[in-house]
Amino acid sequence: MDLGDLQSSQKKSKLKNLEEMSIEALDEYIIQLELEIRRVREAIVSKDMARSGAESFFKN
Repeated sequence: MDLGDLQSSQKKSKLKNLEEMSIEALDEYIIQLELEIRRVREAIVSKDMARSGAESFFKN
């Protein structure tokens, strides 16, 4: 994935208007984003482990 793909992906998702959000809502939004980042990182680790296992299997 290159920068163009990332920018295209960002355009597809609707960005929240942060100006309309209260400080409390922004804090909650940060928590939600951090949880989503953690979930994505866990998925990456899982996929990397699966790929490593497959590569190891096919090397033999």
